[in-house]
This record gives sequence, C-alpha cells and structure tokens, in this order.
Amino acid sequence: MRFVDPRPHHDCQVLVIGSGAGGATTAAILAEAGHDVLIVEEGPWVEQGSVVPFSLEQMDRQYRAGGVTVALGRPSIAYTEGRCAGGGTEINSGLYRRPSEGTLERWRRQTTIADFTDDEFYAACDEIEIALSVQTVPGRHTPASERLRDGAAALGWAHDEIPRWMSYPAGGDASTGKRESMTRTFLPRAAAAGAAMLVEHRVERIVRDRDRAFRAELTGPEGQPVTVDFDVVVVCGGAIQSPALLQRSGWRGLVGKGLAVHPTVKLSARFDAPVNVVDDVPVHQVKEFSPDLSFGGSASQPGLVALSLSDHWPLMRDAVTSWRDIAVYYAAITSEGRGRVTAVPAMRDPLVTYRLTGRDRALLGQGLARLALVMLEAGALEVYPSFRDAPIVRKRADLADATAMFRAATASVMTVHLCSTVPMGEDRTRAATDSMGRVHGAENVYVNDASLLPDAPGVNPQASVMAIAMRNARRLAERLT
Repeated sequence: MRFVDPRPHHDCQVLVIGSGAGGATTAAILAEAGHDVLIVEEGPWVEQGSVVPFSLEQMDRQYRAGGVTVALGRPSIAYTEGRCAGGGTEINSGLYRRPSEGTLERWRRQTTIADFTDDEFYAACDEIEIALSVQTVPGRHTPASERLRDGAAALGWAHDEIPRWMSYPAGGDASTGKRESMTRTFLPRAAAAGAAMLVEHRVERIVRDRDRAFRAELTGPEGQPVTVDFDVVVVCGGAIQSPALLQRSGWRGLVGKGLAVHPTVKLSARFDAPVNVVDDVPVHQVKEFSPDLSFGGSASQPGLVALSLSDHWPLMRDAVTSWRDIAVYYAAITSEGRGRVTAVPAMRDPLVTYRLTGRDRALLGQGLARLALVMLEAGALEVYPSFRDAPIVRKRADLADATAMFRAATASVMTVHLCSTVPMGEDRTRAATDSMGRVHGAENVYVNDASLLPDAPGVNPQASVMAIAMRNARRLAERLT
C-alpha cells in the first residue's frame, strides 16, 4: 500500500473515509477508473498473521475500544467494530453468504431503490467471490464445526457449510487457510491503481458550504490537526461511525435512526474429546429455522470460554479447566427491533441504543433451547447456557428448566452484524441517501458501506455490502468521468 507522508494538508479528487468491505471496494473501483483517490483510516495497518486471531492482542490492536462496545437497552447488546486497515474483514470469521432474491426485492420495496436489479447485484457477487477466493474448506473441518454438523444431522435439521473468503494450499484443510481480507485484496488493488492511504488519522468533521462539502478535518496520530480538500467524499466508516460522522457534520434527519442487527445468545458445550481451536471458528451453520433463527459456532479462546461461563460462575467455573474440550456456539435471530446511533457533543464515540421486541426476546430463548438440543445430539456431556443463573444442561429433560429460567434481560446478548443506519432509496421518508448512496440534501457526499442496507439481511452481510459498494462505486466513477 502507498502510504502518504503525514503533513498538515492534503488534496484529492475523491476522499474515501474507512477501508473495510465498503471503503476498500469503493477505493479500488474508483482508482481503477482513473480517479485520484485518498483513503483515510482511523486505525493502524496490521499485517495479517502478525497477531493471533481472536486473541487479546488482536482486540487491543484491531478492535475499537478493545472490543468493549455496547448498544444500550434492556438487555444491552455488545457489538464489535474493526478499527484498523481492512476494518471488520480483518477480525471477523470470514463467512460469506449471498442475500436471497426475496431479500433484494424486500429492499427495493422498502425504501424504493431505483435501478437495483438482481442480475447486476449477483454479477457483482460473482466478481467478488473470485477476488476473495470464496470457497468451502477443501479438507477436514475443525472438530467444533463437525460436532455442530453432526448434531443437526442427528435431528434431521437443515444445515450446510458456509463458504469463506479464504485461500488454501493444495491438500489443505481448515488449519491452513489464509483470510483474503481487504488488506490482501481490494486495498492492494486500489494501491496498484494509484490510490494513496493515510492510517491512524481520524476524521472529526466534514466541512460544507450549504449543500456542497469541500474539506475534512482530521486528527493525526500525534493529535495534530490535518485537513483534506476534495471534490467528492465517500463515507465508509460502518454502520456506527458513518452516521456519527455525518451527524457531527450537520446531516441528521433519518441518519442514524434505523440501526438493525442480528442479536445472538451463546452457550458452551463440553465434549468427551478436544474440540477447541483457539484461532478459528466453525464453518457449519444450522438453517432449519431460517430466516428467523440460525445456529453457528463462535470463537473459543480460553478467555472467551471463561467469559461464556461467567453468567453463573459459582456453578460453572470448574468447567473452565476443561476448556480444550469446550466450544462456544451461538443462536442468532433476525430481529424486528431497531436501534439508534446518536453523536453526542464532546464525546468521542456516539451513543448507541437498541430495543428488542417481545417477539425478539421469545425467539432468543427458543433459539438457545434448540441450540442446546443440537449440542446434546452432537454428544455434549454438558451444555452451559450464557444467561444469569442458568442451569447446566446434561440431558433433554433439563431443557425445560433452562427454557423456563431464560430471560433476555439476563442473557449475554451480542452481535457482529450492524447495518441500516443510513439506508438508501428514493423514498425520503424512509431513506437517508438516494439509490446510489448520495446523502439526501448533499451534492457530493456519499455513503457506501453496511449503513446503506435497508434492513438486516438474515445472513452475514459482507456479500451485500461489497456488491452494493461495487455497484455504487461504478456509477459514481461514470459520473466523475
């Protein structure tokens, strides 16, 4: 990557703020079309492989606030954001799923998205899947993944392996894959086409003259003020930071008001043999109850195992000594609830809130019970649900007690999928940008990340984010030519 020397002022044609799935794609497409692109990233560049995935060091170097971020509510929902070059693609599990045709049609209707065809969208998916080497594991899976698959098969429930953006050597298996994240794919493409990058620079505000923006005010790595003048700015900071920046810059209205997530609850399962792989996650998912509910595997570092047991530590603490035989799994729901992102004066990060509906709360409980059943069928000796004062589940008869005791307000609810805070479309009563991501009421300010999705897709959103970013960036490149 071509990094720009730190200095007080920079000029460019297109300023891209953020370098994750949306920002890296945008930068590569625009640079390859011949435009002068500068990427600004708040976090550092961390070479892939220099930190252990899902480790405390990775959380410290590549997550915002060390991974300790939360949407307030009853219950509060913990969430994670990447804060590094490549954004969330550097820290997530790499699982990839296209949205369904039904989802695309729902989005078209929901916010009146113009010129949004299935053919163009899925053609972009084809291109992305080649660029990221999206594929299934060519050899043996991790033990934790095989246990989830076997439990679903024993119940006759629909399940499959989710592809990942990974490359494998000949004869490789789950232990030999390399993540084809943005620092290995679209950011190098952008650099090869002439794009430049500033890392460890935070954009504080976009300055405008009425409807036209012309300058970004930044804070550099040593706290020094930096400015960037541009013709066009594309905000790609993600579903939390993009609306916060727009609000700090004077754009409000619907910006930040429609946060949608996939809330999850977790449990740990102890088996009679080692299943824990500290630097990887299972690739199988259970889709019997999709799109409302799905099950998958989570990171299972020893510290994360201990955290999953902490809701009833006096009862469950002895289990942590067997962490090698324990894996963490989740039940995720497609939520009807919504949240809000609000920039607060004098606060560095925005206030994030989220409200689950009664249906959401009930579905989380049902999901945890059904996931526990999958684990028992997979041969788990003990199942440890992650909610306050939860019982240990050892047999089917215990599931009734666990279900009766579950309350969403006492559960450890979290999410890694955030979207819909600056939805795109022509209906200004529901959308904050037009169908190409240009902010309503602005001449030259665009958004091109997960914020644009009208709602949560029910699957990992990266395919949706990148396909929409590719579509919008190509349209913008044509306008600028």
